[in-house]
Amino acid sequence: MLTKDLLDTAQGLSDGIVALRRAIHAEPELGLHTPKTMAKVRAALADLPLTWREGPSTTGQVATLEGARPGRRVLLRGDMDALPMDEKTNLEFASTIEGRMHACGHDTHTAMLAGAARLLCGMREQISGTVDFMFQPGEEGYHGARFMLDDGLIDPLPDAAFALHIMPNAPFGVLAGRPGPLLAAADQFTIAVKGQGGHASMPHDCVDPVPGAAALVGAIQAMVTRRFNALSAVVITVTQIHAGTAFNVIPDDVMLAGTIRTLSPEHRTKAEELLRETADLVARAHGLTAETIVTRGFPVTICDPRAVALGKAVATGIGGEAGWRDMADPIMGAEDFSYVLEKVPGAMFFLGVAKEGVDWRSCCAIHSPRMHVDENALPKGTAMLAGCALKFLEEGFGD
Repeated sequence: MLTKDLLDTAQGLSDGIVALRRAIHAEPELGLHTPKTMAKVRAALADLPLTWREGPSTTGQVATLEGARPGRRVLLRGDMDALPMDEKTNLEFASTIEGRMHACGHDTHTAMLAGAARLLCGMREQISGTVDFMFQPGEEGYHGARFMLDDGLIDPLPDAAFALHIMPNAPFGVLAGRPGPLLAAADQFTIAVKGQGGHASMPHDCVDPVPGAAALVGAIQAMVTRRFNALSAVVITVTQIHAGTAFNVIPDDVMLAGTIRTLSPEHRTKAEELLRETADLVARAHGLTAETIVTRGFPVTICDPRAVALGKAVATGIGGEAGWRDMADPIMGAEDFSYVLEKVPGAMFFLGVAKEGVDWRSCCAIHSPRMHVDENALPKGTAMLAGCALKFLEEGFGD
């Protein structure tokens, strides 16, 4: 099954995959509730022998295919939500909703997953086991995967789970992955540096929080380079500074905000502790106080080495040795598929969708308002998802 025949079958579904992708792209939805997108998926798969489950927290649903014979259980996931940004692609199927765009490829993920559902339903008589298709909203910071898990939509837990993410600035049709950490944990922080405001001409009569806040920004960067091994991927970035209302007024406080990215649970905890400590000590050195709040986001996305090896075998089976690339390093972005991988062995893979023949390094990345996708790569993604399910159902992880 893991040969070019699988890709040929997916290619035969290309029109439907592309049509669904474009329909979703034109009407992007945000957050945990994407009813129009879910309705498009249900309509596209209405003729298939699937059972559907939904929960109270999101509009996400899980479709289940029971094979002709009992066996293992595997989950395939696609996310559905868009981003709150204007589109500047000039595509004929560009977003029709101001301030919303599918700039992270979730429209393609959903369409490829729907294609995999159709492909596998067509092979039902050859399948031993069960396939769950997880159509998930709320990936862009809304913890949609966690809500669907909490709602019991992935119960019983599968024996393995797989997902794809497109990369518009990666070589056309090439699949990539790595064992261990693939994507970072992403946490948010705010630090309120508090002093005592007054007239800007008389700072000696005030406790000015601005110099202390400025010193804290530098201290945070020094903390990362001096308290973590240089080989450790830890990123703490201050992205917002808010203070004051007038040119001649020293404010009472300064608000800093930003993100913490780490690749292990241990570094995640250590970074939070050191951030609080640094903020407190720098503030005290300036006669100030600091209140630090860290809001935890997605965990580290950790791929099981056996699942990555399985995915590599599938990718090379359908695309040859040139169809796969081993990633040397993780990416410091984040993914809420990490919640699934905390409970189930599995992996996420990247699919290059830069236009075939162009210099992919010059293409716009995800989250760009000008991001383009070469839709000719989408059947490859469908074949990859279906192939991972088939190989796992047939062989497991070989243990």
